[in-house]
Amino acid sequence: MSAETAAGPVASGPVPGALPIALDALGGDLGAAPNVEGAVQAARAGVPVLLVGERTRLHAELGRHTGSAGLPIEVIDAPDVIGMDEHASDVRGRPEASINVCTRLVKEGRAAAAVSMGHSGATMASALLTLGRIRGVDRPAILTHLPAQGGFTTLLDVGANADVKAAYLAQWARLATVYLRVLEGQENPTVGLLSIGEEDHKGSALVLEAHALLRELHGLGHGQGINFYGNVEGNDIFKRTTDIVVTDGFTGNVVLKLAEGEAKVLLGWVKEALSSDLRSKLGGLLVRTRLRGLAERLDPGTYGGSVLLGVRGLTFIGHGKSDARAVKNAVLRAARAHEAQLVPRLEAAFGAS
Repeated sequence: MSAETAAGPVASGPVPGALPIALDALGGDLGAAPNVEGAVQAARAGVPVLLVGERTRLHAELGRHTGSAGLPIEVIDAPDVIGMDEHASDVRGRPEASINVCTRLVKEGRAAAAVSMGHSGATMASALLTLGRIRGVDRPAILTHLPAQGGFTTLLDVGANADVKAAYLAQWARLATVYLRVLEGQENPTVGLLSIGEEDHKGSALVLEAHALLRELHGLGHGQGINFYGNVEGNDIFKRTTDIVVTDGFTGNVVLKLAEGEAKVLLGWVKEALSSDLRSKLGGLLVRTRLRGLAERLDPGTYGGSVLLGVRGLTFIGHGKSDARAVKNAVLRAARAHEAQLVPRLEAAFGAS
């Protein structure tokens, strides 16, 4: 699945007067280089970008890209950055940290969304402190897409909340339903609850309580209701048994990391098998194009970033080791969500409850 198809950001050219995307340009394990390069690629695709970080360093990095002076990119000075090994709570006392500047730009209406490949906990904390929660949402969740049979499965939460209440899962199911309706054109997506068995009576106390709440939401009005399938197991995620799978953030993060790790291992095994002897190498040449497509589909960079659903402003969180392509796709996805008025439509759906 390419970045320009299902679940991928689509850039249709410059939008007159479009708000820029605020990018935490020094966030992540790899520093400024991939962030700036990704911003340049996004700007060339028609999305204006605010590069937030140490001004001198960002101007120097921009200077490495020929023609960047004519692109819709502006540098916003932020002398501080929350490091990957620091505490998420540090955002409270560091107003000039780049992620705080990003979320503040969103709150002030100067940016359409905040995007960061940096400290995910700090990004979530900054979004909560600066933007606040959508009314009716107790805790925001990180939503991501996992490649699956015939498309992708939407999974949440994948790391924002390790300890949850059943009510959170019900809220996240509603958030994800609206998200897919707005951004992917799925009018009535199915929702599955991750458990250890498909039967209604199986699962932890949390799962059993959440199952009852989700069942109550099944078939309600357009804003409040969901299309609840029932319990699903881990293998159902990749079979795409349901469009959406809800779980707690601890379990979801384990699933996400397991999926990413297994994809890398499997691709490595395939490459090893296709280079073991001359006959295998010849076969590898015949399927090389197909393998490249498979590798792209399994690459997290295809999706760019995961959206933090439930806050009153668009916030996207990317992988700490994101390359320029992943940064670009995260920026394009954020622009697409803003154009679709995702946050106002989420607020409208929860305002009906």
